[in-house]
Amino acid sequence: MSGTFALASVELATLGPARKETVHSLSRMVNRWWLNTQASVALIFGLKSAAKGLFEQMVKLNPSDALALSSLGNLRMQFGDSSGAVKALSDLVERHPDDANGWFNLGYVHEKRGELGPAERCMREAVRVNPRHDRAWYGLALVLIRKGELNAAVPALEKNIALQPMSPYGFYQLGMTLHHLGRTDEARRIVERLKQFEPKYAATLERDIERNALQMPTTAI
Repeated sequence: MSGTFALASVELATLGPARKETVHSLSRMVNRWWLNTQASVALIFGLKSAAKGLFEQMVKLNPSDALALSSLGNLRMQFGDSSGAVKALSDLVERHPDDANGWFNLGYVHEKRGELGPAERCMREAVRVNPRHDRAWYGLALVLIRKGELNAAVPALEKNIALQPMSPYGFYQLGMTLHHLGRTDEARRIVERLKQFEPKYAATLERDIERNALQMPTTAI
């Protein structure tokens, strides 16, 4: 697939500085649109390597392109290039510090790399930017659980289930965390709440409380 979409030839030498800049800006905009269109089509057809190359071209065209940086971080992670993913996502949040999803995804990559300190900082930044980011509250809780900070994980899980009251994952982790803190009566009340809408997960939680088995699924990018 072609990398760029060329505008019609223009005699730039005959234009004033303002018009030249307008033409260059329009050219960059059209090129960005064309690259993004090709990348989207490549992803539809499962051509992830081609899409990754196109997003890399978009970043070269505009190093602050939030969509390209986010997509590039995601694809690099899928290809096992966690260092490259950290680079793309770090560039994203540096240029767009109010991008809660960017902070969340960077936290996820750090967690996968076992870098729990940076992972926690990114998850906290995500919920600071967007206090209603339920996945970031859940991700923060899982990082804290991995760090052994169970008391700190409880309020994060409570935030998660308040935002996602029908999702069983936060309830499960909250029940197990409470149990491991010796607050088993509270954990059993979580089981009863879970029975109201996810009886299978409630049965799993009840069984795991009995087996004393703490499970820690990972977050998702």
